[in-house]
Amino acid sequence: MIVTINGSAHEVADGMTVAQAVQTLTTATTGVAVAVNDEVVTRSAWETTALGDSDRVEVLTAVQGG
Repeated sequence: MIVTINGSAHEVADGMTVAQAVQTLTTATTGVAVAVNDEVVTRSAWETTALGDSDRVEVLTAVQGG
């Protein structure tokens, strides 16, 4: 299936979870927020939230600085 992650199309396995998508983009374990189709997904739901074909995923990582 095809999902859009941070504006780029990716072919991923059926049933990929939000947690797996985050792992493919960043090694950060804190300071990460995720939205799927403009809805924030809480950290506690990452492992159980499966992505669907054509979903739009935004993975944001906090950056320190001014």
